Amino acid sequence: MPDSAIRRLLEFDRQVQRDSDQSPAFLHRRDRRFALDCRARGVSPGADLWLEHVRRLRPQAPAKDPLKQWRHLTTGFALAGLIFGVMAMLGLLFYDGGQRINLTVILAFVLLQCILAVITTVQAFAGWQPWHWLLRKFSTASHSGALRPLQPMLMARAAHTGGLMFGVAGLLTLLVLVVIQDLAFGWSTTLNTGSDSYYSLLATLATPWQNLWPAAVPDRELVDATRFFRSESDGAADPALWGRWWPFVAMVWTTYVILPRLVLLAVAAIHPGLRARRELARHPGMIALQYRMETPTLDTGNRHNDAADQPDINTPGQLHPLPAAQVLIRWAGVVESELPDTLSAGYRDILAAGGNVSLEHDHRVLDKAGQVLAASTNPAAVIVTHSWEPPTGELADFLSAARNVWPSATLVALVPVATQPEQRTPDHQLSQWLRFADRCGDSQIVVSTPDVASPQPRIHRALPDGYRQ
Repeated sequence: MPDSAIRRLLEFDRQVQRDSDQSPAFLHRRDRRFALDCRARGVSPGADLWLEHVRRLRPQAPAKDPLKQWRHLTTGFALAGLIFGVMAMLGLLFYDGGQRINLTVILAFVLLQCILAVITTVQAFAGWQPWHWLLRKFSTASHSGALRPLQPMLMARAAHTGGLMFGVAGLLTLLVLVVIQDLAFGWSTTLNTGSDSYYSLLATLATPWQNLWPAAVPDRELVDATRFFRSESDGAADPALWGRWWPFVAMVWTTYVILPRLVLLAVAAIHPGLRARRELARHPGMIALQYRMETPTLDTGNRHNDAADQPDINTPGQLHPLPAAQVLIRWAGVVESELPDTLSAGYRDILAAGGNVSLEHDHRVLDKAGQVLAASTNPAAVIVTHSWEPPTGELADFLSAARNVWPSATLVALVPVATQPEQRTPDHQLSQWLRFADRCGDSQIVVSTPDVASPQPRIHRALPDGYRQ
């Protein structure tokens, strides 16, 4: 894949942002364990293996392709290059039968294309962004800061693609006009330039193909015979010589317009990948990851066991009564035998999600629950979790995906339960779930317990046999 290094950088940057919600101790244990496993297998713990390891631990929903807009922009440049290439060549070779086509104008235009190609490459290597206004207009710039240093290179790749298509379209237009029209070339300039100087210039330009196509190298007689002046009549020169210039024009266009763009496009295709590898190597998250993988986790041997110490449970969140929900979802391995009596019946559907199941299964659960909630006037769903298990990013992603599938008015109640149905959930475990709901930033996501009295009694409906899943 040509952009694999860029995708690896962006995926690594997204994972580092997700890891910011985890504790440093957890990240250290996870990454140190990964490094030890790699050492046991005799492999180097690189970024690819680490990302694969993290994906296995916590599968993520498919992310939006950050390079899709750049592909669209490159395609737009290519189409524009084809159109403008045809128009430019038609303008250069316009011939009405009176004035001959001036070869000097064509050479000046070719020189302009060479200058533009060089400037495009220089701005990519220097990191300039003269196209920044275009990026803002078409919203091509990604929100990820990791992609920002690569924008000059990606823009150069799009520009060189358009320049290459410009040159190819111009060459094809030239060949078509040579077949269907009788083109008359000549050369002239207002400056006091003799035939000797002009012939030396053309011979130098034709050096690359003088052995490949000798007919495309102009001779001294052709240069002398095809010079024209404003007051000169067309009958002063042999008309048969006017058409002998087209091979030279075709080779000049191919050598100095198409080939430079082709070479620079190859450089522009390789450059972003090299820069992405360098950005990944000096990414702050990569430096921290290498430290965690190389540094052992330490046990101080302190006899004091603080497992029973109560942490600070002050939180702005409040417990809410258990809502009259239509759907109950058992999260990450919660079994029905662990459900208290208040959660064991009264739901249209009891589903399971998270944990060891696949992402496709979670998506099917979201769709099925969404169908049930869409048919309710007061949609509500209960998600039962283990109280002793810290909230994970996987659950946060599940809730975020649920907001895109379920009705916007759906009330989601997180119910952390203890290991035994008759046990009460400890306060210090409830506090972490309250803080998790507060971080979600959604007033429709609340925390409830079976111990909190509901303002209205739950309605237990008799369900037909085989209806519960």
